[in-house]
Amino acid sequence: MMYAALSLLILGSLGTKLIGLASGAVTSHNPGENWVQPSGATLDGCPTSCGNLSFNYPFGIGSRCSRGPDFDLTCNDTTVDSPRLFFRDGITEVIDNIDVLTDGNYYGPHTLIRASFFRTIPMKSSASVYHMPFKPPGSYFTIDSSTILNITGCDLDVYLVDDDKLRTKWVCRIVCPDQGITEMVAMHNCNGFGCCRVELVTPDADGFHFKFFRLHRKSNTGASSKETSRLWDRISITTDGGFWVSWRIRDQPTCVAAMRNRSTYACVSKHTKCRDSSCSKDVKCVDGGMPSRDGYECNCINGYPGNPYIPDGCSNDKGYNPFPSRTNCTSQCGNIIVQFPFGLEDGCFAREEFHLNCTNMTSSAVLKMSDSQVIGMNVTEGTIKLTEREAVYAIFGGGRNLFVGFELSVKWAAANLSGLEAQQNRSGYACVSMNSKCVAVNTADNYIGYRCICSEGFQGNPYIQSGCQDVDECREPNICKGICHNTEGSFNCTSCPRKTEYDAGKMRCTTTKQQTLILGIIIGLSCGFSILFLSFTTLFLVRRQKTYVKKQIRKKCFRKNQGLLLEMLMSSDGTTENDKSRIFLLEELEKATNNFDPTCVIGRGGHGIVYKGILSDQRVVAIKKAMVIEQCEISQFINEVAILTQINHRNIVKLFGCCLETEVPLLVYDYVSSGSLSQVLHADSSDGFSLSWGDYLRIALETARALSYLHSSASISIFHRDVKSSNILLDENYTAKVSDFGASRQVPIDQTHIFTNVQGTFGYLDPEYFHTRQLNGKSDVYSYGVVLVELLLRMKPIFTSESGTTQNLSNYFLQKLKDGKITSIVSSQVLEEATEEEIRSVASLAEACLRLHGEERPTMKQVEMEMQTLRTKRESSCQASPRNEGRTQPGSLTRRSSKAARQSSAMIFGERINLWSGDSQQCYSLEQEFMSSATIPR
Repeated sequence: MMYAALSLLILGSLGTKLIGLASGAVTSHNPGENWVQPSGATLDGCPTSCGNLSFNYPFGIGSRCSRGPDFDLTCNDTTVDSPRLFFRDGITEVIDNIDVLTDGNYYGPHTLIRASFFRTIPMKSSASVYHMPFKPPGSYFTIDSSTILNITGCDLDVYLVDDDKLRTKWVCRIVCPDQGITEMVAMHNCNGFGCCRVELVTPDADGFHFKFFRLHRKSNTGASSKETSRLWDRISITTDGGFWVSWRIRDQPTCVAAMRNRSTYACVSKHTKCRDSSCSKDVKCVDGGMPSRDGYECNCINGYPGNPYIPDGCSNDKGYNPFPSRTNCTSQCGNIIVQFPFGLEDGCFAREEFHLNCTNMTSSAVLKMSDSQVIGMNVTEGTIKLTEREAVYAIFGGGRNLFVGFELSVKWAAANLSGLEAQQNRSGYACVSMNSKCVAVNTADNYIGYRCICSEGFQGNPYIQSGCQDVDECREPNICKGICHNTEGSFNCTSCPRKTEYDAGKMRCTTTKQQTLILGIIIGLSCGFSILFLSFTTLFLVRRQKTYVKKQIRKKCFRKNQGLLLEMLMSSDGTTENDKSRIFLLEELEKATNNFDPTCVIGRGGHGIVYKGILSDQRVVAIKKAMVIEQCEISQFINEVAILTQINHRNIVKLFGCCLETEVPLLVYDYVSSGSLSQVLHADSSDGFSLSWGDYLRIALETARALSYLHSSASISIFHRDVKSSNILLDENYTAKVSDFGASRQVPIDQTHIFTNVQGTFGYLDPEYFHTRQLNGKSDVYSYGVVLVELLLRMKPIFTSESGTTQNLSNYFLQKLKDGKITSIVSSQVLEEATEEEIRSVASLAEACLRLHGEERPTMKQVEMEMQTLRTKRESSCQASPRNEGRTQPGSLTRRSSKAARQSSAMIFGERINLWSGDSQQCYSLEQEFMSSATIPR
């Protein structure tokens, strides 16, 4: 169907559009060399669509149908799905309608085209460097703003090249620890494993240039083609969400220059204005502003919408016919009533834009306007509801702005005229019914046109003769407190006759009835006492029933949560009666937490809530309550209880017992008052509180001791599987307490690893364990290494860089360490308090823990020994320093300086790392350390 002069506009702001990149080599061409001014004859028969996409002149398919080579499009109809539309470079794909129609608004989106880009670079074994330039699809096009690119491949360093300044900038690295990783998995996360996401923030009209360097790793050699994915064979670059390309007429630099040669002037329609492309919204160059040198655009003037690039493309609205030319028009499609000015058949609608299509007339019929399905319409309110949001942005035919809406609710206008203009031509005036009037249809920015409504007191269809009928207001309930009298377009009220009163229930005047006062009192008291007795009886029975049901539910939960098994485990764990864990009753925990009051919540996580409570023996405890009720969660709960009952270590949180009488089992721990290491590390610097570097080294040593105990000193090896700073709690003395053993696994003595489902926290998770599902002690070592990096950098394991991209802390740390820039990323507090030797030692230990292959990492016992050595060296250096003269204020820090530079080296698991000389170190005396700790909040 042809839509003459119709456009749909969104109510409110459309928001800022994301602009992207296009690429491909395109040569510059001046369309004026072979261009012929368009006319109805030259454009006759030219295609205006490709699949479900439409476009208008100056764009076209074929040299006769477009303004020049840069505006020449290609429709590829050989694809399996719908045909695809490309620019002349054959690489940049058009993914939305190309709309050049204007409505007199200078600043509309008619010079923006939404496009996408996909490029694949085959990788050869003999080549190590690859190039991929991005270019606009023609000399008349520019890249308008920022975009996001997804780059997939394996073992690549990606650089952005500045061709003008001959400089390169590293943007990301792509690695593939698992040779079988698929493109779909890599694209899903796009976090450096098989894929990285690059955001190009600064627009560049000349495009961009990427350079790829292949990383050669020994682990990749010898892999068979069946084991490796296609990521090893090619580099793929795709736009994330598409991008926007801006176009303008560039055969002349300004409007003034273009008007001098009318044979090539693009604004050929009457009622048009030319605008220099660089003119802002506040400065219109055609009205005396400074001219640009970057081409020009054509716009229809207000009131004459259409295509300014073809003769007579901008025209006034004269297309409304208020009287249908036929009778007995079909007025229903499925369950939707179609009223005039809309219609389904020729002669039944007021203008071509209001012509709707109905698949059939049955109850399952589909009503469509263009390519959008109509699901409802209201002529009185002037609205149409569509199923496709894209339909709101569509422009049909000559670009009449007759529709305006937001999301799926669309308002429409009868014509692009004011009410006064429309009434001057009575033969085309839409409000033909008596008792009707016209109202304006506006957007937030400009006027669209007019529509019709019935006058106050009338209702119906104002677009047909006698369509507005009188409303009988007296049918509305309680409109009068007496007798209602309907009039033409209004109503009036009179009071009820004598000895009658208005009955709101019956909505009329009724005779007044006298009731005996005593009889009313007796009936009221009898009913009241009866209701009161029944209420107390019902309340007593309900409470008794609830108490019985609660007892049965608690017994059922105890059996379902394997209470008998846990009682056996707790009674046979070999501990003394005082240290033995026990099973708590639900009433005791409810009393300890004031019935689990929300004010007692001290922590929330992905798996549950932690409450603070006080037991009857005045012990302060932390009660863990899981949120998910699944059998796998019950199994993890039993696993955690079984593990903690076998552990007795000062740096592991103590389990007092558990409760099994709820649907969700509860764990009762010793309350650790000072929060977690994560909270202290990442606290707001404005609080004025921070632990010293020596305290952090001690906490790291205590954590290593706890994990080493779990791996090698417990009665059976235990792998924690979720080591992270938020699971390292701190007591009132800031002593480390490792917690949360819900994901831990026991390992028989004769085994070094087990196969299990992957669990853990992203950022701390061992990549080797993630890909192989083989859990061993080295997985905890990797997570501990991430904690060490947190201590040095004071950054979270997954953080957002200054450019807005999400980065992995371990990858960021290893890259900076490799580049020799470790001091540039270490926290300022660490640089101030720690010696350079300590920084290098901790960084080297973290690098050893973060190695990709588990066999290259140290054991937790070796890590504990190395941390103990580092701690001993610091204490020795502090004791060897001369004591300060005079008295020191409590909590003050004593700074000691070593005049002689020291040159030393640290041996870490067979690898020697050279350390540079340090000029200063900071130490506490025993008295100062005691006084300083006294000021720490408890």
